[in-house]
Amino acid sequence: MLRLNNCKKLRKLPASFGKLKNLYHLFMEKTAITELPETFGMLSNLRTLKMAQSLQVPQISETSEPATIVEMKVLPSSFSDLSLLVEFNARAWKISGKIPDDFEKLLSLEVLNLSQNDFHSLPSNMRGLHVLKKLELSQCKLLKVLPPLPESLQELNAANCMSLNGISDLSNLQNLMQIDFANCEKLVDVPGVEHLKSLKRLYMGGCSSRASAVIQKLNKVALRNLRNFSIPGSEIPNWFTRDEVCFSKKKYNAIKSVIIAVVISNNLQVEHDSRYDGLPVIFEVQAKILRANIAVYTHTMNLRGIPCTEEDQLFLCRYPDYNQLVFILEDGDKIQVVRRDPPYDHRIMLKKCGIHLVYENDDDYDGEESSLNENLHTVTQRLKNYVEEMRDSSSL
Repeated sequence: MLRLNNCKKLRKLPASFGKLKNLYHLFMEKTAITELPETFGMLSNLRTLKMAQSLQVPQISETSEPATIVEMKVLPSSFSDLSLLVEFNARAWKISGKIPDDFEKLLSLEVLNLSQNDFHSLPSNMRGLHVLKKLELSQCKLLKVLPPLPESLQELNAANCMSLNGISDLSNLQNLMQIDFANCEKLVDVPGVEHLKSLKRLYMGGCSSRASAVIQKLNKVALRNLRNFSIPGSEIPNWFTRDEVCFSKKKYNAIKSVIIAVVISNNLQVEHDSRYDGLPVIFEVQAKILRANIAVYTHTMNLRGIPCTEEDQLFLCRYPDYNQLVFILEDGDKIQVVRRDPPYDHRIMLKKCGIHLVYENDDDYDGEESSLNENLHTVTQRLKNYVEEMRDSSSL
């Protein structure tokens, strides 16, 4: 193991570095190294490589020198020889151009983080990375297309990929649990999303207004399995209770879940602490359980994807009965949704919120419901109807 983290004056690794045959784990984050030696691929036992850099925001002043052309950075051709590499983190390394197709030779790779880089395309087919579980591509602002991805993938993060306009069919990704396309404003479809049986979280806040059509593609079982999703939207379903709900224990029907919907906006004109730039999650909204008007539990909601637009975004979170927000409820408890006080990020506004309690038999029917009276629809069918209405209104 070799740790070089925060060696900020270290600019280069020697060619002899490749002779470290017993090196398993290399940590070289936040250094001044800008390229790897061609001998790097000789590290035949390397399992972990973390070389992420801090994302630097240039400060411009009247006395600043003219900007210099940033040199394109590519990985050495021998990099694909690291066949035992399990985790690779090259966040903000300014890798440019095209990630070569022989990247598929990294057969042991499970975690790949290429976020905040400048490449415009990935390997034409990544299915050869057959044990890859987590792929991080956030803020790769030149990336236009996602190629075919391996069936092993569990998490896909392509948030803030502003140029992304095409995705290969995801139907084969039966292990995929989380997709983050927040602020991919050119993206209008996610082919194959309706076939993803393991999907739990789908974030499309800040995308095209047609993003609601992606949610609409999900059948009732898939939509019921979603724990979190976000899409552009300014309204909460009218059958949600606004702001605060009182839990009433039912004798024969146990509570099965709590669904919370919030509408968030981002005021880009408000001054803010730059430390919060680039954060993936909004920390401003909390759900509380009040017992005799005393907060006995406070939960910061996982609202992933800070919108890059001032347009309203709808976030929906479903908490199952094993979540503490549900299983500690006692008769007469109140659930309320509030903005954090004091706030972390003054730009974020909580504009609306609503809560719905789901009891046994409220959401258990998987059959066709179109012939039923709307008052008899399951909770998930009512959500499908609502998203359908959003899609129709956005197409006008």
